[in-house]
Amino acid sequence: MKNLIKFNDPHFIVDLMYARSNNMLSRPVYSEVGFGNQLYMHKDVAEKLLSLIPELEQMGCKMRICDAYRPPVAHMRCVEVVPIKGFFRPEYQTSNHCHGTAVDVCLTDLDGNNLAYPTEVDAYTPEFAAQVAEGKFEEFQAHLKKARHDYFDASPEAIQNREELKCLMETHGFESIPHEWWHYNLIGWQHYPVIEWE
Repeated sequence: MKNLIKFNDPHFIVDLMYARSNNMLSRPVYSEVGFGNQLYMHKDVAEKLLSLIPELEQMGCKMRICDAYRPPVAHMRCVEVVPIKGFFRPEYQTSNHCHGTAVDVCLTDLDGNNLAYPTEVDAYTPEFAAQVAEGKFEEFQAHLKKARHDYFDASPEAIQNREELKCLMETHGFESIPHEWWHYNLIGWQHYPVIEWE
């Protein structure tokens, strides 16, 4: 697995959402495919994340990493479980996570409590996860508008935290996407190949 490294640093909390069952899939897909709660990423992503440490310390924060490298077999299982158009890329080759060049993150306080945001990471709630498990997508898709960077009908604290996270990540070599406030790609990710899990 060339250039893929296991990441661990006390300024970051490893909490891969698809390794546990309280997620939008309502099942621990990463554990099902033998990957588990292992945080891997491209070494270039790790370098950028480590560059955040001085600012995290200054802010009195840690960073929770909810997803990073996603094995292709796990990605395709996610697509099977939640076939909502646009929620997961239909082919793993086009998922930044399968290249090891994307992270899903949020900031926490030093005790590991997430700061306020317009939604949880992945826009998760147990109620919406239950609906999705039953094949009911309409209400969840409406809820997803709250995950957008141009959504402002939330508390001032949640908006400020979202904007501070965006500024922090974009200053350190990542790019945001319009529809998921928690998702960041390494700039230039298109030039990195898919990494197969062996």
